[in-house]
Amino acid sequence: MIISRSPLRISLGGGGTDLPSYYRRHSGFLLAAAIDKYVYITLHTTFEQGLIIKYSKMEHVKTVQEVQHPIIREALQMLDIEPTLEITSMADIPAGTGLGSSGSFTTALLKSLHTSQNQTVTPQVLAEQACEIELNRLKEPIGKQDQYIAAYGGVTCFQFMADDRVEVLLFFTGYSRSASEILREQDDKSKQRDASMVDNLHYIKELGFQSKEALEAGDLRKFAKLMNVHWEHKKQRGGRMSNPDIDNWYELARENGALGGKLIGAGGGGFLMFYAEDKTRVRHALLQTRLREVRFRFDFEGTKSIIQ
Repeated sequence: MIISRSPLRISLGGGGTDLPSYYRRHSGFLLAAAIDKYVYITLHTTFEQGLIIKYSKMEHVKTVQEVQHPIIREALQMLDIEPTLEITSMADIPAGTGLGSSGSFTTALLKSLHTSQNQTVTPQVLAEQACEIELNRLKEPIGKQDQYIAAYGGVTCFQFMADDRVEVLLFFTGYSRSASEILREQDDKSKQRDASMVDNLHYIKELGFQSKEALEAGDLRKFAKLMNVHWEHKKQRGGRMSNPDIDNWYELARENGALGGKLIGAGGGGFLMFYAEDKTRVRHALLQTRLREVRFRFDFEGTKSIIQ
């Protein structure tokens, strides 16, 4: 049996500039961090021809072409895997909550499949293959940060180049929603060269550079303020980025000592992240609402096989 895991992530600055509709014209830059919440894939070779696949549904099919789960089907076809496997997925956090679970799922699946073939795969190749599946084969209107931060781990900067290359720059050693639906509006406006959207993303990219500099300097107060500026500009990209509940929770945290914060992911739901020097006060205020706290640490290993 093979068990692989891939970390979920939080965006720290520059999110949205990793979509091809933006970076192919202007290049993109963002800062992201992998956290110790994971997507797990287990792989087991069976003695019978066919595939047993367990996720939120269960599939039992004879051929790869019959697989309904699009990412699993494309990964099996990409690596030319024989249909004699049982594949199961599990996750520490539900999908659709803004922590990049789709990219983590794809990289963990690919890592397991490579391991089953006794193949060594680098984080760069793993991320490239995951992007090939999600962006090119499945045509999802999403960016590349999830696949890359999941594969590499750490607190990492990525430069997204106009020719589709991704440069890994350095290491600093409630509501559920569809990221594709939220990002489609941004993607469409970027393709149409909507001036307000492009200007917004230019500014978000600059905030990414400033966030990197603040962290390198150890200036966490400045980083917190930049998160707040980032969130205010992110909300301008579309009406679905936030809602009255999210706005109220955000203001409640700010009133109780949070120096800065933002909604993680594409927007519309998921996790609110805050920086506060008096964590107890913020925690007490938010726990009076229906919000649930999720504590985390950074993951510096990236996608890996933990049993094989």
